[in-house]
Amino acid sequence: MTDDVLFLSGDQVRRLLGVDTAIASQRAAFAALGAQTADLPGKIMHPSRFDDSVVFSYVSRLSADTGAVGKFGSVNPGNAAAGLPTVHAVITALDPDTGRLAAVMDGTAVTTLRTAAGSAVAVDALAVPAAADLALLGSGTQALAHARAFSRVRDLKSVRVWSPTPERRARAAEALSAELGVATEQFGTAEEAVADASLVAACTLSTTPVVRGEWLAPGCTVVSVGSFEPTRREVDADVLRRSAAVVVDDVATAAEHAGPVVDALREGLLTVDDLVPLGAVVTGRRTARTAPGDIVHYNSVGLGIQDAAAAWAVIHAAKEEPA
Repeated sequence: MTDDVLFLSGDQVRRLLGVDTAIASQRAAFAALGAQTADLPGKIMHPSRFDDSVVFSYVSRLSADTGAVGKFGSVNPGNAAAGLPTVHAVITALDPDTGRLAAVMDGTAVTTLRTAAGSAVAVDALAVPAAADLALLGSGTQALAHARAFSRVRDLKSVRVWSPTPERRARAAEALSAELGVATEQFGTAEEAVADASLVAACTLSTTPVVRGEWLAPGCTVVSVGSFEPTRREVDADVLRRSAAVVVDDVATAAEHAGPVVDALREGLLTVDDLVPLGAVVTGRRTARTAPGDIVHYNSVGLGIQDAAAAWAVIHAAKEEPA
């Protein structure tokens, strides 16, 4: 350890990594993936034998002038009942030239912000320009972050909130109404929330679908961030079947980890070649939406390169602050 190592708490990360800065960092991450200029080794996700937690570890490097970044943490689904984030993690960043430790920061805040920002990049690339009605499935930290991020890339007119617990969805709806200044309504079923929505964001840890393809309106863009391991599937097979394009953050990672994608590949509904990497869309190498009425699905499992881009955005912001 040296005196010039940055140690950044969750509050500091949230202050330094505003929503717009986070979105810019994720555009850079997916542009690097699309251009194949980033280092992205495979990630480790290991379900515990002792409980329902999952330990994970990511390592990646965005560019030559930003050093390697590692994230180590745990997903604990039971935290939601206590009002705690389900993901806790720590991030370390290394100097690009020497490999010395450059920063240690709260990985929970980075994960929340970069995940929502990555989804916002996907929405900006995939959703119709007039998409304005968001169905938000989930009422936790990640769900709220998604509504905030989406509001920066689309002019939201309404947010329709569903989650299994009435008290939590009421709090979420009240908070988003006050913060975003849009009409916010809570619903007793996911189907009611999704009906006629032009944007759907599933931010749950569900092992059974909370979004069904038969509910989706033409032109809808569906984002799922909770299907990050083979046992989790927030959307049913009809969502993928009805989608003109199934977009993923990384094809190889999604084929191994994204529950609905794993199922679709195994059952022959999709082939690996059918999966469209978001980075290729961002760089113009692939097309996802071809018509306003297309349904498009984006499944994010989360990538280390997203952490690398966000972490270095935090480090640069911290270094630019007045002493």
